[in-house]
Amino acid sequence: MPNYRRVLGLLSFHRYAFPAVRRALTPAPGSVTMPKRSVLNPAAAGSLGGSMEVLESGRGRLLQTPDLDGLRRWNREHKSMALVDKLVDEHEAVRRCIDDGDYIGFELYGTCRAPLSIVREIVRQGRRHLRLVGQGLQDVDWLVAAGMVDAMDITYNAYEVHGLSSVLRRAVEKQGLEVVEWSNAGIAWRFKAAAMGVPFLPIKSMLGTDTFVRSAGKVTEDPFGNGRVMLLPALVVDCAVIHVHRADRFGNCQLDGISGFALEIARASRKVLISAEEIVDTETIRQYPERNVIPYFLVDAVVHAPFGSHPGEMPYLYGRDEPSTLAWLESAKTLEGTEAFLDQTMRRLPNHAAYLELIGGAAKQAELRALAVGR
Repeated sequence: MPNYRRVLGLLSFHRYAFPAVRRALTPAPGSVTMPKRSVLNPAAAGSLGGSMEVLESGRGRLLQTPDLDGLRRWNREHKSMALVDKLVDEHEAVRRCIDDGDYIGFELYGTCRAPLSIVREIVRQGRRHLRLVGQGLQDVDWLVAAGMVDAMDITYNAYEVHGLSSVLRRAVEKQGLEVVEWSNAGIAWRFKAAAMGVPFLPIKSMLGTDTFVRSAGKVTEDPFGNGRVMLLPALVVDCAVIHVHRADRFGNCQLDGISGFALEIARASRKVLISAEEIVDTETIRQYPERNVIPYFLVDAVVHAPFGSHPGEMPYLYGRDEPSTLAWLESAKTLEGTEAFLDQTMRRLPNHAAYLELIGGAAKQAELRALAVGR
């Protein structure tokens, strides 16, 4: 086929062929992959004079259908441009935003700015059959340990110098947890595709790796003549949970320092649950509008959660509580220890305020603030 016809076909996908391309990219539930070589959307592409041949497919299952029309419809029907007070406690926020069977995404990486006060509340409320983006650490670990997760799109889940997660290893090797692998950048770009409203993004990384083999991505030929490219399917999540430095009660959010993929996942989610170290008035937000990374109309619930990332760190506010992290790792070595930890720090506590008292109250908070670096 002449190259110009392929170019015309690819450029026309967004406007004319979204639903058919999406169906072609989405295996039926429970299926493994498409055939190694196939043609994506031959009917629609043929009508436009182009086609896209799949040269290789990852073996992973697509855990969440990239339903971009559904996301647009959801935003039209459920998001409001009105300034609505969304400040609630963590119990109401989780009750309102997260249901059994949902696909949940947490931000950020490792122990940095993780929304752990919300994760503890999810454990208290006992959600079941969740699917996750496994790009965090203790957020993923605790929900898997509590038996709430059926499947994950995973990038990395380890405690750096302390090694791999015992919980994740046990769940994958002995308890049947399904994992589909991606690179860190790959997951972030999947959010970016959904935020842009396109069904996939072509990339040059992951090609020729075992990570690709265990992903749900596909390889095709670049119609512009740059060899093979991997196609990352857009990732739309049911609820994104993001911990920020400050927010107003309407949901305008500001971050200090690393922004991770907060901008992308907030725009790739049907619901957005925000926990914030500080609740400020809107005039404070307006003083530095360039810092507003998440606008209010994307947000569904706002929770005031000082030290909400404990035992992880919050850039410029407090450092990581290493003894608490090590205590969890020791507990997680056995099923009995894991259950005791979840009972003591989550299930038996009524809320985040009680948790802060459990870990040492104001004295502990002062100690952690002294560990903050920069600014």
